[in-house]
Amino acid sequence: MEPGRAGPLLLLLLLLPLLLLLLPAAAPGDFDPYRVLGVGRSSSQADIKKAYKRLAREWHPDKNKDPGAEDKFIQISKAYEILSNEEKRANFDRYGDAGESQGFSQHQHRQFHRFHDGFYFDESFFHFPFNSERRDTSDEKYLLHFSHYINEIVPDSFKKPYLIKITSDWCFSCIHIEPVWKEVAQELEALGAGIGVVHAGYERRLAHHLGAHSTPTLLGLINGKITFFHNAVVRENLRQFVENLLPGNLVEKITDKNYIRFLSDWRKDNKPHVLLFDHMPVVPLLYKLTAFAYRDYLSFGYVYVGLRGTEELSSQYNINVYTPTMMVFKEHIDRPSDVVQAREMKKQLIDDFLSQNKFLMVARLTNQRLFQELCPVKKSHRQRKHCVVLLTGEGEKFAEAYEAFLTFAVANTKDTLKFVHVYNERQPEFADALLMDRGTSAVVILERRNNAGKIAYKALEEAWTGSKEDNFILLDLLDQLRTDPGLLSSETVVADLNDELAPMFLIRWLYSTLDYISDCWDSLFHSNWREMMPLLSLLFSALFILFGTVIVQAFSDSSDTRDSPPSEKEETVTKTEKNDTSFSKESNSRIPKKGFVEVTELTDINYTSNLVRLRPGHMNVVLILSNSTKTPLLQKFALEVYTFTGSSSLHFSFLSLDKHREWLEYLLEFAQDAAPIPNQYDKHFLERDYTGYVLALNGHKKYFCLFKPHRSGDEGGTLGSCEDYDASLHVEARGKPSCSPGSRSIKNKLHKLSFWMERLLEGSLQRFYIPSWPALD
Repeated sequence: MEPGRAGPLLLLLLLLPLLLLLLPAAAPGDFDPYRVLGVGRSSSQADIKKAYKRLAREWHPDKNKDPGAEDKFIQISKAYEILSNEEKRANFDRYGDAGESQGFSQHQHRQFHRFHDGFYFDESFFHFPFNSERRDTSDEKYLLHFSHYINEIVPDSFKKPYLIKITSDWCFSCIHIEPVWKEVAQELEALGAGIGVVHAGYERRLAHHLGAHSTPTLLGLINGKITFFHNAVVRENLRQFVENLLPGNLVEKITDKNYIRFLSDWRKDNKPHVLLFDHMPVVPLLYKLTAFAYRDYLSFGYVYVGLRGTEELSSQYNINVYTPTMMVFKEHIDRPSDVVQAREMKKQLIDDFLSQNKFLMVARLTNQRLFQELCPVKKSHRQRKHCVVLLTGEGEKFAEAYEAFLTFAVANTKDTLKFVHVYNERQPEFADALLMDRGTSAVVILERRNNAGKIAYKALEEAWTGSKEDNFILLDLLDQLRTDPGLLSSETVVADLNDELAPMFLIRWLYSTLDYISDCWDSLFHSNWREMMPLLSLLFSALFILFGTVIVQAFSDSSDTRDSPPSEKEETVTKTEKNDTSFSKESNSRIPKKGFVEVTELTDINYTSNLVRLRPGHMNVVLILSNSTKTPLLQKFALEVYTFTGSSSLHFSFLSLDKHREWLEYLLEFAQDAAPIPNQYDKHFLERDYTGYVLALNGHKKYFCLFKPHRSGDEGGTLGSCEDYDASLHVEARGKPSCSPGSRSIKNKLHKLSFWMERLLEGSLQRFYIPSWPALD
């Protein structure tokens, strides 16, 4: 650039903002709500409301076919929105604007006016093209509010899918997708899909409820379930997204091989069957949306007439392969009940056609909803509708009666009559209220009086067989009913009908589980962190509980190793050194934590803490001894249980037989012949010897396991010498241990106690349960 030209260009760039400020601003009064509604500034709210209603009726697009009616109606609605709100009306009267689209507050607005004596600023200077007031108004008819979404859109999503856009002001990406959105919205709405727009700036609660935390966001809604759109915003992707929202089994592909089976399924699902014949290789989206809307009433099939294997089907029903044809089949599959042909199938044409063919000629009452629709409650004398009900059984035995009733219904189709039938065994309560004998077929004419189940009815006196006489009798009653409503003289109350076609609980639970897994899988790959928070919260909660339990258990185990100070009156501690030659490797599988066995006497002072309130999973192994056998039995007991002291769930005690004989005998009564208890006339009552018995007591679950003393004669051999035994027991002893025959026989009572302890830890010992622990006093 030449130096001579740089100066003027720089000066022009500096003066450009000043020149823009000097340009005349848009007049604030371009839109005058008073002028739109034709009212004065002093008009009351009643006058404004009255003017709005009059103009809304006149310019509503559904009634006024003028090309500008839609824009006029939008202006009327906007004007009423401003004038019906006192705050917006006051802002407009004061500043010429309702204050909705101001970029700054009113205080700042007044500051702009006084910014400089020679300059005038107006907020319309900041109305860029992407501001909501300057954008296309095509989205306004799709705007959603929170209450409208909850009360209307969500229930309606069970009949059609919705494509919803979340947008906001000052959103550049929203402008970018606007042309594609407008084209797709118009196309999908014509096909039967729902369209919605949420303005995040004014409907933050709804945007947050939908999980939209940025704009623009596109999502689908079907059956109350939200699915986010994650692909490029192009026409094909949006159409495919809406199509993928629909269930995959709505429309069945029909050929010459399966059309008879498909049309014959009306007996199983109790629905008319619809066939669409078209030359498109794929099922049209319009037909899928229609199938979703009417899935509770009709079953849908699609025939691609250009496919090899459909010639017989097309010839059977004389199909014009060049014109789309829709047929409805009811009880007779050899001929359609109704047909419609059109070069271009429109939604309105299909809806009118299907709404007139939602039920079979003689539909079976399989649930309460069908009963309410086919037999509505009488609202006035002019709206009387009667139901002619055939109550019969299932099987070939009743087929002739049903066919005769069907023939009668086809010949007597009237708007005020509906013909239905009920299987007595599937609706027993309904049949019992109208019949005396379920084993026969009967015809009843009824009229519902209220929603609580009250009906008035008249039953044919004879059982229905389908004969000519039965037909004449029924026809005569229906003729009398036209002029004499009092013919239905009997009244009763029937319970709600059972839902015969409802899936089992296990199947419903399986479907719900699959849907949840699918949602989690989709969220894992597509959702943002805000959408993933519920799932992440669940996972972290589970991990916290898992690791928290492990940590608590670890601290609990470590606390068990601490030595607790003895609080009992009498405590005996027997210490035994480790002797690797005395125990095999198998018996050393539990490494002892101490070099001695801690055995505590069980008394009335520590009875509660050591047994009654023992922690779950812990057991107290109690040795029964007397004052004369205390020393040798404790020594042998310590030797036998030493290898098991490494388990923190085992506690070792001894009980004096001289002090607590009655407690022991009461406990042994619950053992099955473990130790017969003598009666009071037994002369040896006080001489029975229980020394050497060992009881494993589970205080929490209230049961015990019993070890009975070993008899020396059982093995038929000599036992080890007393010296060897004592040497292995007391390595620390400095004197010669006692070796008397009485001492040796007492110690032999606990022979094989270690094997019994092994079975105790395995849980293979017999358990004797008691109702409660007796007192030890």
